[in-house]
Order: sequence, then structure tokens, then C-alpha cells
Amino acid sequence: MTRMHFSVSHIRYRIRWVAAACLGMVVIVLSGCADKEPEQAAPRLPQVEVITVATQVIQDEPEFIGQTEAFRPVEIRSQVSGIIKKVYFTEGRNVKKGDRLYLIDTVPFNAIYLSTKAKVAQAQARLNQAKLDLARVKPLLEQQAVSKKDVDDAQAEFLGAKAMLEAAQNDVIKAKFDLDNTVITAPVKGRIGRSHFYEGRLISAQTALLTTIDQLDPMYVNVSVPESYLLRRRRELAEQKVQRPDIFQLTGMMTFSDGSVYPEEGVLDFADVALRPETGTLQGRFVFPNPEGNLAPGHSYFYPGQFVKIRIKGYIRTDAILIPQRAVQQGPSGSFVYVINQEEKAELRPIRASAWRGKDWLIEEGLRPGERVVVEGFFRILPGAEVHAIAATPSPAEKTKAQKQP
Repeated sequence: MTRMHFSVSHIRYRIRWVAAACLGMVVIVLSGCADKEPEQAAPRLPQVEVITVATQVIQDEPEFIGQTEAFRPVEIRSQVSGIIKKVYFTEGRNVKKGDRLYLIDTVPFNAIYLSTKAKVAQAQARLNQAKLDLARVKPLLEQQAVSKKDVDDAQAEFLGAKAMLEAAQNDVIKAKFDLDNTVITAPVKGRIGRSHFYEGRLISAQTALLTTIDQLDPMYVNVSVPESYLLRRRRELAEQKVQRPDIFQLTGMMTFSDGSVYPEEGVLDFADVALRPETGTLQGRFVFPNPEGNLAPGHSYFYPGQFVKIRIKGYIRTDAILIPQRAVQQGPSGSFVYVINQEEKAELRPIRASAWRGKDWLIEEGLRPGERVVVEGFFRILPGAEVHAIAATPSPAEKTKAQKQP
């Protein structure tokens, strides 16, 4: 019994061992077959994301550096020479038109004025006497009681007295003008600067600069436009790539050095007639409203002499091509993009990109509507390589932009 039992157990063990060995062989064979299948399968094409080029109408808004300037920078000079007796204004404050600024010693001017008035009275008396004399001798000539020379002398005396009266009256006008100008008043409303002369100083007529008044509402911004831009813009207008209204209907948005944007728009009101040879630029001028300029100092931060940026509005670019900045690559020969042709192969295409608009490049040359441009997956492709192109998923910002476009 024991030997029989041992034989049966031994037989069962050998059967199990043979079954396990066969199963292992089957697994090895199947594994070998599985390893050979990928080698025989075709390689997968690299996948890239693309956008389709389309034209659109956009606002063309070039930006230039500008400098602010007071609307009316007025120099205050005296019309008469004399000693300053009083300074009425406080430096750096706002003044109104007609406010008194300086007083020049009036004593000598008042004396001259009174003297000229006396001379007028004297000349008037002489004229009256000459008129009476002439009236007396004229009838006597008819009676041959006086000679013709006596009448001529009386006539000459009358004309001389009349001329002396007119000269004396003109002297009065000049003396009154000088006397009135001993009080110097503000010719415009604005903010007055520092005084260069004070009480007791002798000033010369029309030469000594006493102070200045800057009219701050409105304000000017002068912009220098390069000649190269002017030539390019003229070519684009001739080719009807760009449209614009009358030049003096162009407006401007102003940005300060800290990045803040001025809330009011300015209007182009002047363009120079000649280029500046030292810089090769043409100067234009925008006028901006500045109601805060009439307030006390410290309420407005729009000062003359500031450097700002002016973005010109009014130009419209038709058939513009915009592509995302990430699609544009840089090489030794300049900017380029990858275009997927009809054979589904990547083609390296040189382009000319002129300006940024948000996160897009404005393309001047190199692309046509309907072409597909790669925006993702550059590291997977080379020029001439076949690819699998799929449409790029627009970002939330791009979706919002597309919804706003008509």
C-alpha cells in the first residue's frame, strides 16, 4: 500500500511539473510574439497644434514719445524802466487775468504826466490866440489895411499852434501809458512762477524778465514722428492697407511714466511744415483738456515738461493678419514660423512682423489667409517632416476677443 501510494503521488507530481513547463513555454512564445508586434507597426506622426490664418479689420494705433507744454507760457516784462515798489503775488500760485503783480515807483511818471497835461493847456491857449489873430487880419486885407504878408504870418502861426497842440496831446497819451504801466497785471489766467526781481530793484523796460505765467488748461503735448514712419504710412495709405480721417481729426491717449493713463483724449491741432534736420523728425502737437490745472497746486499732476507716451487713434488697418506671439520663432535670418502645407508637412516660412498687439504679432509679409501656422509642438518637428496637425484650443482671453469681434 505504501509503495502504491508513493507511485501515484510521484506520477501526479510529474504530471504537474510537465503541465507547468508547458504553460511556461506558451507564455514565453506569446511574450516573444508580443515584443515583435510594435516593431512591425508604423511609427506615429508628431502632433502639433495650428491656427488658420485669417484677415481682420483692426485699429492701427502707433505710439510715440511726447513732452508736455503749457498752453500759453507768458513772459511778464515791464513796459517802463523804474524801481519796483511792491510785489503783489505769491510765487507758485494761480492768478487770474487782471490781477496786480508788480508796482513800479509812480512818482516820476506821474510828474511827467502832469507836465504834459500842462503843455497841452499851453498849446491850446496858443492855438486859440492864433485863431483869433487870423480872424482879425483877414477882413483887414480886403480893406488893404494890412499886407498879404501879415495874413500869411497869422495863418502860419495858427497852423503851428495847431501842430504843437497835437504833439502835446500825443505826449499826454504816452505819459498816461507809462503811468498806467507802473502797475503790471496778469495778461492771462494761469499759474505764476518764481519772481526774478523784488522790491527795490531797478528794472529796464522790455528787457528784464520778471516772471512767467503758465496757462495749464488746456495743455499741449508735442510729439516727434520719425521720417521713416511718415514714409511707411504714406505707402500704406496709397496701397489702401490703412485708412484714416482728416489728419486733424486724429486723437491721442496719453500714458504717464508710471503707466497710468490720462482719462481725457487729446486732439491733433498742429503739424509742422518741415522736418527737423538734426533729428529727422516731424513735430506734431496734441491739445488735452486739463480742468484740474485751474485748481490750487497739488490737485493736478499734469505739469509742463513731462515726458509721456502718446498712442494715436484714428487709423484703421484693413486685411490685417495677427498671429500669437508664441508662433513666431527667431533665427539667424530673422523671424519665421512653421506652416503646414497641403501635404501635411512642416514648412519653414520667413515673415516680417511689424508690431505687437496684446499677445499677437502683426504680420506684414510672409503669410496668406487660409494657411495653417504651428503654435504648439515645435520641438517635435523639422522642416519637411510630416505631422499630424490639430486645431489649437483658444485660451479664455482669445475666446473673449473672438466674441467681441464683429
